Amino acid sequence: MDFFTDEGGQGAAEYILLFGGVIVIAIAALYIYYTYMKGTLAFEISEDIDSVRASAKIG
Repeated sequence: MDFFTDEGGQGAAEYILLFGGVIVIAIAALYIYYTYMKGTLAFEISEDIDSVRASAKIG
């Protein structure tokens, strides 16, 4: 019954789960960034830009 003690495929499965999680997080971040730049969320890009410009003028 060497079949039950063989752990050769376990590492590959863990890497697949890890990369799958990273891909899901990357897609979610890209979607949030895309909707932020399109202005469809509650964020206001113009206010953020004005805020950055105002803080840059102080220094």
